[in-house]
Amino acid sequence: MGDSSSASYIHMVHHLIEKCLIFRMSKEECMEALSKHANIKPVITSTVWNQLEKENKEFFEEYVQPQSKDDRMSQEETNQMIQKIISSSDSTSKDSHHDINDGAGEHSNPNV
Repeated sequence: MGDSSSASYIHMVHHLIEKCLIFRMSKEECMEALSKHANIKPVITSTVWNQLEKENKEFFEEYVQPQSKDDRMSQEETNQMIQKIISSSDSTSKDSHHDINDGAGEHSNPNV
């Protein structure tokens, strides 16, 4: 991988970790979900997660506070949400690539 593609890959992992955080997943749950659904090696997820923790200490101190079972999603709900995240991430990448190639965004107006 070149520098640009490596940075892009890390950015994608970062984005997916942020989605895991929204769903209150633990580091281990996030590593498992990204491995299973996005084919990202757990060591990559762990490394990016650790860097995020270093850069956002206060956030993660609050984030790791225990939560009740009622506040957490079921494994089935978690799997469904990860699948949606991966799908929307893939379609966004394709849309961006398509927009660049055809020179028109999705909101373009041919009458302008």
